Amino acid sequence: MVISTEGKSIIGVVVSNAMDKSVVIEVTSLVSHKLYKKRIRRSSRFMAHDEKNICEVGDKVRIVSTRPLSKRKRWEVAEIIQKRK
Repeated sequence: MVISTEGKSIIGVVVSNAMDKSVVIEVTSLVSHKLYKKRIRRSSRFMAHDEKNICEVGDKVRIVSTRPLSKRKRWEVAEIIQKRK
């Protein structure tokens, strides 16, 4: 797995690893409502390439952007920050 230093990097949690060499990462963020100024939790899901199938559900991982690998995969798992508890 070759990881370039260029491109975006995102930290998220693995929510699915049912596929071969692919995982689904959920990234949550807090945004402010335009009118009411209340903080709202928003989440996005990204499919990422996991070459060695080492990620498990609940792991905190860092993903980096890469060339398109399939229809929905544009990210690659760079490292596992924290294993699930």
